[in-house]
Amino acid sequence: MANSLPALSPRLFAALGTEAPVVQSGMRGVAGPELVAAVSNAGGLGVLAALHAEPDLVRASIRQVRELTDKPFGVNIWLHEDVRSSPNPEAIPDDVVRAAQSALNELRPRFELEPTLQRPEAVPDLVDAALEVMIEERIPVFSAGVGLPEEALVSRFHSAGSKVVAMVATVADGEEAVGNGVDVVVAQGTESGGHRSYGSKLTKSEALGSSTLTLMTEMIDAVGAAVPVLAAGGIIDGRGLAAMLALGGDGVLLGTRFVATKESTAAQMWKKRLTSGERQTTLTDGFTGQWARVLRSEFTSHWDAAKVEALPGLLQAAAGRDLFTAAKQLDDDQMQPLYAGAGVGSLEGIPGAGQVIDQMVAEARACLARLSQ
Repeated sequence: MANSLPALSPRLFAALGTEAPVVQSGMRGVAGPELVAAVSNAGGLGVLAALHAEPDLVRASIRQVRELTDKPFGVNIWLHEDVRSSPNPEAIPDDVVRAAQSALNELRPRFELEPTLQRPEAVPDLVDAALEVMIEERIPVFSAGVGLPEEALVSRFHSAGSKVVAMVATVADGEEAVGNGVDVVVAQGTESGGHRSYGSKLTKSEALGSSTLTLMTEMIDAVGAAVPVLAAGGIIDGRGLAAMLALGGDGVLLGTRFVATKESTAAQMWKKRLTSGERQTTLTDGFTGQWARVLRSEFTSHWDAAKVEALPGLLQAAAGRDLFTAAKQLDDDQMQPLYAGAGVGSLEGIPGAGQVIDQMVAEARACLARLSQ
């Protein structure tokens, strides 16, 4: 299979060395070394999550991936302006802190937690230290999400022999990323699960962005002649891959489908919710302070109704840590973020990551063969 796969996307194969045009999203709490290696060993590009990880853990995880695969892999981290350098909690207006904590206080009795109006603790700045580790370790691919890599950073990775992939949600950001020298652009449509690929906080309507189909068409026209363009958002199977290839794209990036795999470190409850029952999604900033697509829940409904301002950076997550931690400990699916893309309703089963790659490629080949008849 390996010898035939590059024909599906020769440009992506040339850029990243991946035999299958499928990249796994580097999701925190999901993308550990086992998942990354399983995806890469199957011909895709596995991507390790480095957000919030101490430098020593980033280094150890990279080395563990290398013990599990000799294939190309990536490491992802956010470059959002309020994550790379976290806001000072003391600088947040008192009324904003009180309003956010008051909304959370209405939910804390569910877990017998004490109410509080306290400011959250500062979030440590770990991004730049993690980037240094990635460069020192000469990782095959650096995946930049939720913010653009500056030209100097791209140059440093290139000097270390690393390719750079940038996730973007607008054509303007795609053009800037290419101008900064990135090797691959991922067009993240509004259907994408998880956080929006913007480098600063936008309004909810602005953060919704364009559909995957619309954004991909525009992105291919704008930068497709210069670099491979991948699609992200609402794609879960080979039909979606075939559609993006037929459109002129070079492959896809998947998150939700890989959450619900055997090698994913996501909680079993999360995997079950992604593959059965009610699976409507919504956009909220109530869990982290940044807009993210998640499964609808009692929390998202409550936060929407409260109409309060989320704390900046990732301080919202710090403010609600007691609530979200209690929910995770008790497998409460209504009070924790269950990130999911808009295509989640079609997910079935919890296969191995390698099986996902194999099936997607086979389905895509079959779809493209029918189109050519």
